[in-house]
Amino acid sequence: MPDTEPTFFGNFELYSLEAGRFKLDGGAMFGVVPKTLWNKQIPADEKNRIPMGMRCLLIKSKNTGKIYLVDNGSGDKFNEKMASIYGLDYEHSDLQSSLKKCGIEPRDITDMVFTHLHFDHCGGTTKYDKNGEIKEVFPNSTYHVNKQHWKTATNPNKREKASFFSENIDPIKNSGRLNLLDDHHEFEPGFTTLPMNGHTEGQQLPVFTNEDKKIVYAADLIPTFAHIPLPWVMGYDMKPLQTLTEKETFLNEAVEKNWYLFLEHDAEHEIVTVQKENGKFLLKDSLSLADLS
Repeated sequence: MPDTEPTFFGNFELYSLEAGRFKLDGGAMFGVVPKTLWNKQIPADEKNRIPMGMRCLLIKSKNTGKIYLVDNGSGDKFNEKMASIYGLDYEHSDLQSSLKKCGIEPRDITDMVFTHLHFDHCGGTTKYDKNGEIKEVFPNSTYHVNKQHWKTATNPNKREKASFFSENIDPIKNSGRLNLLDDHHEFEPGFTTLPMNGHTEGQQLPVFTNEDKKIVYAADLIPTFAHIPLPWVMGYDMKPLQTLTEKETFLNEAVEKNWYLFLEHDAEHEIVTVQKENGKFLLKDSLSLADLS
């Protein structure tokens, strides 16, 4: 029997999975926002890094029998130097253990849905075997990537190139199971995608709808609760002004319709709702996925 209870949402069983923790430079995470402001929200360590989650979403469909996984963390293929730079912590959690708690093995995943292919979202796709060879972790899964993003990931600009690792992307390309998606793709009724292009071209946010309720996997549009305010945009974003436009439209609708935002990178907040006061977007409620059952 699985150790983790599902959240029932329409025709889906949803499970929140932790794939480990890591750390990124706070200045890069908050762009032009002064440290005196962001450090009050998420305090930095002595190396100016803030704690980051790698929270994935497992979906079991009652209609189709498919088992989807949205993103899969950074994986564990880093050498000692890189692991230290990013403060990787798999003692807190790891993807394999989190899946097992849900009664799932990697071979059970039928569909791997990527928001985008930066290393901290797709690194768990592959691992090194005992001979040091790259092997797929999800051998039976179809890999779903937005068409425009695939072009970006396989022919990146010089600024974004460092976020795309060949050991993650080449096995996807060579698997024979790559499925390139258009914007606003519908996997099945109640499960669609929402395109966002400010952070990277072709980022796709999974959206789950049950009657008048909606859960949006916010990925890197809103990586943490501290990124809810409109001007708090990551330095990692390729087109920060476009992110501002996308965020404003997105957050206005999230406030109006009380969307639940599933946060991938927030180490403390799993799901949030948003309110608007005096023209500013603010955190309303902090919830867990279990609260939505």
